[in-house]
Amino acid sequence: MKKLISIALAVLCVAALFTGCAKQLQGQVATDGSTSMEKVIGALGESFMAANSGVTFTYNPTGSGSGIQAVSEGRCDIGLSSRALKDEEKASGLVGTTVALDGIAIIVNPENPVSDLSVEQIASIYTGEITNWKDVGGNDAEIVLIGREAGSGTRDGFESITGTEDKCQYRQELTSTGDVITTVSQNPDAIGYASLSAVKDTVKALTVGGVAPTEDTVKDGSYVIQRPFVLVTKDGTKLSEAAQKFFDYALSADAAPIIAAAGAVAAN
Repeated sequence: MKKLISIALAVLCVAALFTGCAKQLQGQVATDGSTSMEKVIGALGESFMAANSGVTFTYNPTGSGSGIQAVSEGRCDIGLSSRALKDEEKASGLVGTTVALDGIAIIVNPENPVSDLSVEQIASIYTGEITNWKDVGGNDAEIVLIGREAGSGTRDGFESITGTEDKCQYRQELTSTGDVITTVSQNPDAIGYASLSAVKDTVKALTVGGVAPTEDTVKDGSYVIQRPFVLVTKDGTKLSEAAQKFFDYALSADAAPIIAAAGAVAAN
């Protein structure tokens, strides 16, 4: 009798495999944070849902600081940060895993004749030492400084690399990458910075020290204004099955071409 039951169970298992009755991944993956990661995380989320129809993936674009706080407070599965975690954030139990590298493009209006700046010139512009475009080969016009709000990963990356922390003389501090791009596209005298993956043809990305921001130059390190895209989790807090599967997928070789198509460079 036991043998007959075992045979019957084996037959049922085989039938399940052939009829597609194998257990399907179910659940929700909630992410929150960096607006700069929108293209990358959106593409990864869509790809993951296409392969796992029982999973719902959500992305809340609140900025890096808010995303880090959200995962710390348990309001999302995975936080998204476009900067490395700070020592105090790590000490609080947060873990940062780099999923991609992203260039921070220095952008101007397409009408601006300036095409290249050094890191030193960029720093001098943002700290108010250089205030007129004519001093860097442009028109005789006041430079309008556009940046991101405090807590932004893009701002943190830009200011860290250029050595301008707490020194920038912003005219406007905007709350998203898209707002920076739109504002610069509408003002011929403006300069801003934005994730390379988000740059549109409505603005012009400058070369920095003669090096253009591209996937190749970010990957080989020759484009120096770059930062990590980080998945943030909480040590000791187990992810749901769906969230863990997405986390693993985002770091896999299968995800690399999707990250590249979104304008960033896969870390793995």
